[in-house]
Amino acid sequence: MKKYIMFAGSLVFASFALQSCLDYDDPGAELGVGSTTTETTEYIGNVDTIPFRDYVPTEAGVRLAIDSMNKLGYFGQSLGGQFNMRGGKENGMPAAHAYQRQYSLGPDTYSQYFTVPHKDFMYGTLTSTYNVSAEFNNGPLGAYTMAKNAMMPLLHHPLVDSIPEIKAINLLYYSLMAQEQADLSGPFTYLEDKQNSETPYEYNDLKTIYYGIVENLDTIVACLNHFEQRPDWYKQLLYNEVLMPFHQTNRAMITGDMTVNSYIKLANSLKLRMAMQIVKVEPETAKRWAEEAVASGVVENADEQSALYPIVSGFTHPLIDIANSWGDLRLCASFESLLMSLDHPYSKYLFLPNSQEILNKKTGEKLEPGTKVCGIRAGVLVGSGQTYALNQRQAYSTFDNSVMGGMLPPAYLVKWAEVDFLRAEGALRGWEMGGTAQFFYERGIRNAYLEDPIMAEASPYVAMVDEYMQLENPVEYVSSDPMGDGPDWPSVTTIGVKWNEGDDNETKLEKIITQKYIALFPLSTEAWAEMRRTGYPKMFPVMNPDDGDGSLEYGDIIRRIPWVPTDPVAMGMVEATGVPALGGPDEQATRLWWDVDAPNF
Repeated sequence: MKKYIMFAGSLVFASFALQSCLDYDDPGAELGVGSTTTETTEYIGNVDTIPFRDYVPTEAGVRLAIDSMNKLGYFGQSLGGQFNMRGGKENGMPAAHAYQRQYSLGPDTYSQYFTVPHKDFMYGTLTSTYNVSAEFNNGPLGAYTMAKNAMMPLLHHPLVDSIPEIKAINLLYYSLMAQEQADLSGPFTYLEDKQNSETPYEYNDLKTIYYGIVENLDTIVACLNHFEQRPDWYKQLLYNEVLMPFHQTNRAMITGDMTVNSYIKLANSLKLRMAMQIVKVEPETAKRWAEEAVASGVVENADEQSALYPIVSGFTHPLIDIANSWGDLRLCASFESLLMSLDHPYSKYLFLPNSQEILNKKTGEKLEPGTKVCGIRAGVLVGSGQTYALNQRQAYSTFDNSVMGGMLPPAYLVKWAEVDFLRAEGALRGWEMGGTAQFFYERGIRNAYLEDPIMAEASPYVAMVDEYMQLENPVEYVSSDPMGDGPDWPSVTTIGVKWNEGDDNETKLEKIITQKYIALFPLSTEAWAEMRRTGYPKMFPVMNPDDGDGSLEYGDIIRRIPWVPTDPVAMGMVEATGVPALGGPDEQATRLWWDVDAPNF
């Protein structure tokens, strides 16, 4: 059994100075940083270029670079930026308020993992799932902006090219946030953001953003692959003074594996994710990117995954406060029906039955406490009240705190199971993925548990997964609302779990995406993207879509988060460059570049 080095608690890092970079003209020979065979001045402030191949570091020069950026607080800002990627705020660790704005009032409900059970918040109202407002829509953009602002000073520091691997890793973090932001609303000021512009104006279209990110990922991987050729003193300096104190997204702090391997795997796995995202709009490019990513090396085991780890950083998953302390989320009926139809382990231990009695307002029947796992239908017009005394919907199902807290589920950047399901789909499409669709599908299910890998041996999911994988046909299931809002809803799930080589490709794809959707929980941004791209998993129609911006009809799903600008400058930017780059109106129904209304095959 693998031995782990246990580490818990937050790290203390430097204060975050926002002053300008030191005014050096040349990070190379004049400062004793090292030498290259090309002019180093061309790289200053150029985020896209990482001069690693011909760079020969000197110990004094690298020491100068580390001390200079540490004094300015840029490594500490980078750590804060990592936290910002998954619900941090102002460079603090993930916490409920920022996480709620980033995920829970938008993607968490658009993916139909959760439903918000009441409408009143201190900063506005959310009357139903697709209700659109400036108060809520800007949450994901705010998270991207905080992460970007935390990382750009380091990426533009004139000495960062003397520690190119640190530049590469921070560019990787930015690339991940840029990909996620692009998939939520569409075009944004990507090129100007990378220039660290204080007044960005021009929105870039998604193709420009995607191609730019993939070009960066290839450069990042090439740089990090070169790291093993560095002298031992150089590697030790970076490990001990930068990577270990200021980078908490890899499992090196738990396993003691002192390499940059997990960052290489993250970059290639992100490229694979993006390849699959564009499979309908540019299938040949998608195939090439995917095969390049797999050949270069994607996540292959639990310790190569990238995430923010409570076991490392010491935070409590923000969903615990949002759902169970504040009463702001409850299980969505669509997710309830899916889990029950597949007899999924989560239906047995992750989600709890109703916590209190629920009275049917039409029939007078009472659902006794602890009787039934019951979700709230997406789009239902909710009332007020964050307590059961004011709002019966607070008694509907939520998750067990002992799992979300005690089992230390990571906030994944890219999860091993996601990568395996991507490879399963690629193999189904005839791409070279290093194995068969069945192999990656089944391995993906086995490793789809929510808990931290250290907890896998104690996970009920792991104990139940063998039996789960044998389900050939769905269990008959009818979802009903205990309060009597609407008729009963028979399950729309028509597939089982067990792989059947005789199934047609569409059925196989539905199985792959359905299991991927469950494995991603609670990373709703990617789950929602899969729903838009493939139409899977099948879900109940969202009620009251007209409560949005008027562009959706019953049976539609939201395709993007509108920008909803409120000030004249932002409105001018959207009109002048945003809408043209989007290729359609700033509405919920407008499809993004990769979201093609066409068959999956």
